[in-house]
Formats: sequence, C-alpha cells, structure tokens
Amino acid sequence: MAITPYLPVYRRTGIKMVRGEGSYLIDESGKRYLDFASGIAVNAFGHSHPHLVEALREQAGKLWHCSNQYTTDELERFSQRLVDATFADSVFFCSSGAEAVEAGMKFMRRYHYETGAAHRHRIITFEGGFHGRTYGGISAGGNDSARAGFGQLLNGFDRVPFNDLAAVEQAITANTAGILIEPIQGEGGVRAADLDFLRGLRALADQHGLLLMCDEVQCGYGRPGSMYAFERAGITPDIVSSAKGIGGGFPLGATLVTERVGAVIPAGSHGSTYGSNPLAMAVGNAVLDLLLADGVLTHVQEMGTRLVEGLRAMDTALVKDVRGVGLMVGLEPTGNAREIAAKLLERGLTTSPTVTNVLRLVPPLNVSEAEIDEALSHLAAVLKE
Repeated sequence: MAITPYLPVYRRTGIKMVRGEGSYLIDESGKRYLDFASGIAVNAFGHSHPHLVEALREQAGKLWHCSNQYTTDELERFSQRLVDATFADSVFFCSSGAEAVEAGMKFMRRYHYETGAAHRHRIITFEGGFHGRTYGGISAGGNDSARAGFGQLLNGFDRVPFNDLAAVEQAITANTAGILIEPIQGEGGVRAADLDFLRGLRALADQHGLLLMCDEVQCGYGRPGSMYAFERAGITPDIVSSAKGIGGGFPLGATLVTERVGAVIPAGSHGSTYGSNPLAMAVGNAVLDLLLADGVLTHVQEMGTRLVEGLRAMDTALVKDVRGVGLMVGLEPTGNAREIAAKLLERGLTTSPTVTNVLRLVPPLNVSEAEIDEALSHLAAVLKE
C-alpha cells in the first residue's frame, strides 16, 4: 500500500484547507464550506475568532513554554475561573481529550489506593462508549474498530449496556473503583443517557463507595446548552474529563476533580510536559470569556432546537431518527451516512459521520440562524438525491 509522508490513518478527502472565517472553512481554490463538523466539536467559536487570535498573539510574545516546576498568571487565572464556573475544586491540565480521560481513570484508582482500598481497581464502562485511542481509552471504550489489531488490551474494565441501570448494579463487585460514562455518546451515534439513568449511577456510586467519572471531552463545555451535559440530571460527578471545545482549536485538555479526589493525588503521581502550557492557558481563558458571556448557552439551546426541528420536518422516508442535545445533533438516515456526508461536502457543508450510521452535526456554538437554515437546505437537497 502506498503511503504519504504523513501516516494515512485518517479518511482524508484530498481537499486542502487554507483558511477559516467564522463558521466557514476555505480551501485552496477559494471554495467555502459551512463547517458543521467544527474539527469534530473542537472549534467551539468557529475559525479565527478575533478574541482568541489576539489572546494567542499576545501570549506568544511573552512566554511559550516553561517547566511545570513553575506557575504562571494564566494558569492561576484559568484554573480558578474553571473552579468558580463548575463543580470542581481542582483541575489538571494536559493537551488532549485522551490524556484527560487517562488522567481521570488513574485518579479513580489512585483515590482508592490512597484511602486504603487498593483492591478497588476495576472500572465500569458502557457499550458504544469512546474514550480516546490510547491503550487505556480503547480498553475502556466500546468501539470495536478502534481496538482491532492492537493485541492484548488492558485489564480492569467491565463493559455493560448503555442506559441499563440494572446491568450496572449487577457488574459492581468488591473490586469496583468507579463508573466512567459519556453523558452523551459521540462516536457511539449521538446517544444521550437518560437523566434518571445518570441519577441512578450517582446513587449507586454513593451506595457502594465508588467514584463517578463523566467523559465530556466531546459533549461538554457549552455544547449541550449547559456548561456540561451531566448538569441536566442535577448530579455532581467526582471527575470530569474535558477537551475539544475547551481550547477552541488549540490543543488543550483538562481533568476536573472534587476536593476529595484532588486531596489524595500527591505530587509526582501524574504529569504532562505540555500541560499548563502558557499558550494553551491564554487561549483557554479567552474561550472561557466567550462561553461565559451573557446569552451564549441560551443561544446554543435555541439554535439546537432550530436545527433539530428542521431535520424532523424532512421526509420521514429519508430520515430514521433525529436526536441530540443543544448543538450536538445526530441524524440517522435511511441511506448510507458516509455517502451522504461526501455529497454534502461537494455542496459545501462539512459534517462528521460516526462509527454507526449517523451523521453528526456539531456547528460552532455561535452559529447563526441563517447558517442553520443554510445547512438544512443542503441536507434536504442531498437526502432527496
């Protein structure tokens, strides 16, 4: 098989993108694409947002990187603001969602080790879950294609059906450390956990002395119309992994923890060379400025409703299901989702098919009504074809 200088592990289209403006990507020929993939839910406020550009430019002129032996103003400010805006009492910073999930799983086990229950090391996960492509991530996740060909996976995970509380309860043993769940599965087909199910998980965790961890790398940070998706159930997790939108396109991940978890994670037990990088911290602060602005989360809810209602109004012979929360929407067509995505790309609309036959629509959080309507027009035309 012929390969390129960059390893061909992605299904690249051959289109070369050279610029981004707001909700649009622009290729080398000048063609514009309405971006409803957003780098797979990464470009939370579109492309080249002036506030983010200025924050990065200003920090680049001061300090790019220093060892985590030191602190910086941006680190102190960003971590305090995240603590103030969320359930968390402390935050660990890294460079990706996979790292954020790995850290959370390690913290879950370390918590029990430090509290005298080292035998509690198994983690309950869910069918259809996706937690990154590290060995820990693919071992925990329920994505067969991500695991294929990589040999012996890591032990310590018990996978059960999604939204099945009885199965979770049955899987709990004396060796269970905690529960890891995506409140809205992304790669699994944009499937939201029932709110009563999430409440049941919190109750089971409390009953059995377990930790509850929410992987909100894709579904969190404003995308569901709230800061995080778990908030819709009125629960408080012990650990949350966050990435993608948190950096608005700059590589940034975070693992948020409560005081009882953070208090037993000692110095030297975990780390990340680029975690707390000054550039990332500056951009993270700038993204948070935009996210916490008045009306932003309400706008996400309204645009999500407009998108879902528009999709549900389409020919039911062409659409099997429409589901989602906020601006994380899944369209399950009667046809082939990847073929539909390719046709949409030809028309100038980017989407993100999942490993199931679902077309994922994750536009920027500041997408406009006109852009929602433009996307619906493209979708209606291609589905009719």
